[in-house]
Amino acid sequence: MSVLTTAPGATPADEEPPDTGERHRLTAVTGLAALSLDAMASVAYGPEAIVLVLAAAGAHGLGFTLPVTLAIAALLAVLVASYRQVIAAFPDGGGSYAVAKTHLGKRTSLVAAASLVLDYVLNVAVAVTAGVAALTSAFPALYDDRLWLCLAVLALVTAVNLRGIVESAKAFIVPTVVFVGSIFVLIAVGLFRSEPVSTATAAGHASVLSDNATSIGALLLLKAFASGCAALTGVEAIANAVPSFRVPRAKRAQRAEIALGAVLGVMLIGLSVLISRFHLQPVEGVTVLAQLADASLGHNWAFYVIQFATMVLLALSANTSFGGLPVLLKLLARDNYLPHVFALKADRQVHRHGVLALTAVSAALIVFSGGDTNTLVPLFAIGVFVGFTIAQVGMVRHWLIERGAGWRGKALLNGFGGLLTGVSAVVVTASKFGEGAWLIVIALPVLVMAFETVHRAYTRIGERLGLGRIPEHPHRDRSVVIVPVSTLSRLTSEALTAAASLGDEVRAVTVCYPDPEDRAALHSLERSWADWDPGVPLIRLTCERRSLGRPIAAYVRDVMAAEPATRVTVLIPETEPERLWQRLLQNQRGAVVAHAVRKETDAVICRLRFRLS
Repeated sequence: MSVLTTAPGATPADEEPPDTGERHRLTAVTGLAALSLDAMASVAYGPEAIVLVLAAAGAHGLGFTLPVTLAIAALLAVLVASYRQVIAAFPDGGGSYAVAKTHLGKRTSLVAAASLVLDYVLNVAVAVTAGVAALTSAFPALYDDRLWLCLAVLALVTAVNLRGIVESAKAFIVPTVVFVGSIFVLIAVGLFRSEPVSTATAAGHASVLSDNATSIGALLLLKAFASGCAALTGVEAIANAVPSFRVPRAKRAQRAEIALGAVLGVMLIGLSVLISRFHLQPVEGVTVLAQLADASLGHNWAFYVIQFATMVLLALSANTSFGGLPVLLKLLARDNYLPHVFALKADRQVHRHGVLALTAVSAALIVFSGGDTNTLVPLFAIGVFVGFTIAQVGMVRHWLIERGAGWRGKALLNGFGGLLTGVSAVVVTASKFGEGAWLIVIALPVLVMAFETVHRAYTRIGERLGLGRIPEHPHRDRSVVIVPVSTLSRLTSEALTAAASLGDEVRAVTVCYPDPEDRAALHSLERSWADWDPGVPLIRLTCERRSLGRPIAAYVRDVMAAEPATRVTVLIPETEPERLWQRLLQNQRGAVVAHAVRKETDAVICRLRFRLS
């Protein structure tokens, strides 16, 4: 006997290190590109949402833009700090769902999951329609084709994500850098200007500033705060997708979360400072960001770079959902609240079924809205605040139980964040209820009930299969294999050979009908069978009606009744054509027999595929 050895520290030349899939996972930088596009792009509509609400109080109301933005930035800081803790405490991902499942109970965790699912789906629809709206604003001739443009953008983002989350990050990192860099340049240049360099974009457009200005009250400020909080959507995506990062996963995810909070906070505050500095007013048909670019940089090539970068990033910000939702669906499937197919991974660490499901539902929403952003926006951001609140409350319980170093300060931080996001959730829902938010109020419990229905079904299946219990020892029973045949061919020979390998006794059955033509075919088959003499009896099953599956199922039922201790297997021989289109040429007899036997008996069904090459 010989023993092969290698020197210490050496590996055999032909031995390759195992592929752990780490190269298909995210770094902190690529994670920022793949999972933060939603939050980054929100600066295009977050400050504008604040301005539109405050415009109801006239020019005086617009003076509160910066204070409201600072309050949102403070909430952003609380959320980033909190989700940094969530990442450390729950490195398997899932965000608010994982927190609630551990500390707040099953029902609350399902509410969190449902809210995140709704928000992720709506984010895709809103992002794509908003991006296309920016395109059609620049090129009005494309307006009538906006629905097809939306679906084309959605197909593009889906195709990139099916190649893997790292591939999507690489594809989207350049647009992200261009957009963020452009906004920083806009802010930096604008801070050195004492007055707008250009107002060409807003010229000729009607102001939406209210003529009958209302007084500045707490309710108006709360509504402006709640509307501006749309800029915070996407902050939770990194915590939901921690497993998508490279080792050490938690630390890389935390770095990405902090970077996201810092960049987003600076952009929001900087843009709001410029809005106040230039005394901008919302005008119909022109975004606030476009006015800021015009005022800071002038109506030149730099203006169009920012507009184009905004358009691209808005359209691609749907990628945040493609990075976060499939991981959440995987966790739900693992816990038996969704079909297990969502837990499967394809090559390149892709949860393909989650990606395709997200695409299908988002496409339906886009078609329903006709590609119109305003139809979808009232539904947006409600679900994410429900998830924020549940995560904060769950983390308070986490610290009360864990009581680690500095737990009081951490619990206080999460409690304060939970109070802020809870108030925001109520205000956002109340202010947008009549605009369509009632659909979310209905959809949340419906989705929770769907999760519970799937879970009950899996529980029943598990009980019947005896999952979690030690089964009885396997033993050998007498077995009969029944093979349906209609002609004599090489397929028949292969089927009988396979049947003889599977069972103790093999019986071939054929169905005959009273028509003279069918009887002639039966006699021909019986003569050929006798000449062939395969050592297997051919049993004739007579049927007055032209049914194929029922006579075979009835025979199988009779065999099982006459021999209750015998295992019965029905082996159905079928051909598998060389080319896909040739399947249209098949008569589907095998499928008919399989359906009848499965429906009427408990026999084992084995479909033998004979490849034609």
